[in-house]
Amino acid sequence: MRRGIAATALVASLALAATACGGDSDSGEADGPVTITWWDTSNATNEAPVYKALAKEFEKANPGIKVKYVNVPFDQAQNKFDTAAGSKGAPDILRSEVGWTPAFAKKSYLLPLDGTEALADQSKFQASLIEQAKYEGKTYGVPLVTDTLALVYNKELFEKAGISEAPKTWADLKKAAATIKDKTGVDGYWGSTQAYYAQSFLYGEGTDTVDADAKKITVASAEAKKGYETWQGLFDGKGLHKADTTADAYAHIQDAFVSGKVAAIVQGPWEITNFYKGSAFKDKANLGIATVPAGSSGKAGAPTGGHNLSVYAGSDKAHQEASLKFVKFMTSAKSQETIALKNSTLPTRDDAYTAEVKADPGIAGYQGVLSAAQPRPALPEYSSLWGPLDTELPKIAGGKESLDKGLSNAETAIAKLVPDFSK
Repeated sequence: MRRGIAATALVASLALAATACGGDSDSGEADGPVTITWWDTSNATNEAPVYKALAKEFEKANPGIKVKYVNVPFDQAQNKFDTAAGSKGAPDILRSEVGWTPAFAKKSYLLPLDGTEALADQSKFQASLIEQAKYEGKTYGVPLVTDTLALVYNKELFEKAGISEAPKTWADLKKAAATIKDKTGVDGYWGSTQAYYAQSFLYGEGTDTVDADAKKITVASAEAKKGYETWQGLFDGKGLHKADTTADAYAHIQDAFVSGKVAAIVQGPWEITNFYKGSAFKDKANLGIATVPAGSSGKAGAPTGGHNLSVYAGSDKAHQEASLKFVKFMTSAKSQETIALKNSTLPTRDDAYTAEVKADPGIAGYQGVLSAAQPRPALPEYSSLWGPLDTELPKIAGGKESLDKGLSNAETAIAKLVPDFSK
């Protein structure tokens, strides 16, 4: 979900070829330090420098271990790790998106961490995040950062339009957008065509793409269709920006928001530092952060995201032991506090929410909406289910395909990903 990743793809691809060696090499001399390879999937510009610095700090505290750091573009990392692990050439440690963790665990690519040094502080972490790192009762990742989506808005533009609080429902947002357009001349809301961002519309109707417990595909159900109708309706009307179906849509939406050309969008905390760089938010207090609007069910929900640190099961014992020590260091309260202060990301353990961390209005704002974050089901294929929707939703939003046709196509494609689910 991050911008600016394509520019680093070529460099990263070259680096991967030289570094994806896992525990079979990079072990140094027999009596020398163990070198572990870490694939970090954070934003190369805004976040990676902090992780690099922490890796160096770890090396100083652990002279017998060296860390080979590789920044891998987020949108390429899942496939690259899948390929590398399948050929016994994966890195020792992966910064794994929460949805990837059970999928890789199912393939036996990851080391179970229960009872290891890496999970020594398990009770300090938010319980729901530990659950998301599990597969068939075992834990395969230690939560490093968490996130969810929120309605972020320009307080000044809202105030100029006479709106004193964030919209509570999608219908309220639609009315607010029209008022903002009338009073300020700028669009009130710009929605995304990406499936991840449309997920809240499903939660607002009490449904999801699938019912994992019942093993049923629900993406084309009456409830889901109602949610997508609401989503579709927010691309057409006064103060509502039309759908951007270009490859650069994410950047266009983000740039418009930070420059004050649109009053509200739905976005995650990984963009907090970029919000502050924009002309509209030189005063950080102008950034409003609210729970995503509710649907007709009266409930609001947003997907829980974030990243775990996972250890490659194919590494040898020396590399695994060194990796476990590194994971414990990186996910400690002290490291998470540092990451939060530098990158404005959300910690996963309660003792990392220090007074200094909570003084950041962005972090404090997103922490306040975490209660509406909806955990993903323990389904290894779950994250891949957004793929078919990422193909169909832009067509629907752009008027090239009907909603019924698009959802039917998505249902057919999802059925191939979870063949044991009924429609």
